[in-house]
Amino acid sequence: MAGKKYRKAVEGWDKSKKYSVDEACSILPKTKISAKWDETVDAAVRLGVNPKYADQMVRGSVVMPSGTGKSKRVLVIAKPEKAKEALDAGADFAGADEYINKIKDENWFDFDTLVATPDMMVAVGKIGRVLGPRGLMPNPKVGTVTADVAKAVRELKAGRVEFRVEKAGIIQTPIGKASFGSEKLAANLRALVDTLMKLKPATAKGTYLKSITISTTHGPGVKVDTAAFLAVKAD
Repeated sequence: MAGKKYRKAVEGWDKSKKYSVDEACSILPKTKISAKWDETVDAAVRLGVNPKYADQMVRGSVVMPSGTGKSKRVLVIAKPEKAKEALDAGADFAGADEYINKIKDENWFDFDTLVATPDMMVAVGKIGRVLGPRGLMPNPKVGTVTADVAKAVRELKAGRVEFRVEKAGIIQTPIGKASFGSEKLAANLRALVDTLMKLKPATAKGTYLKSITISTTHGPGVKVDTAAFLAVKAD
């Protein structure tokens, strides 16, 4: 990992230092390794929770104000009236049993997110065994089980991302592309952490926001000063 491209990616900044949100996001575009494509920028946020306990499971979604740089293919499982609302709002696919059967019988997964209305969840549950392992099972906590399918589709198309805390207490999610520039990346990072702060479990003790690191797909991680972030948020 000490090749010429990597050495160039770490020039001019200190890997051990924690930077403010704006400083970190201004450094980040310079750290990308590949010049061939627009690398995704990921945020890894370590929280002071123990996901083993159900009451400390942090899960939700956030609409990135600057978008994600990737267009999601959205499937909506709903009855005809709601399916039409979804298609009018920009859904790629919308319908009921025909799509459930297509997934079950044809192993069809030409979509990135599945939204379902509450009255269709019994039917969707029948294919839960194939949706679950792919992270495609709709869930009300992240807004993918809803009667307002038009709103869900518009938010997903605008850049809504879902997140879930992992075993080590880490939330990892994309916050944009390297080409976004510092302002857009900073806006997305702030939106993510603001949402995480609102989801802080009542049972979480001690420091909740432990660390934040942002990185491009193949680049080195840039540490963000959580204290500086919270100070900016307080302003």
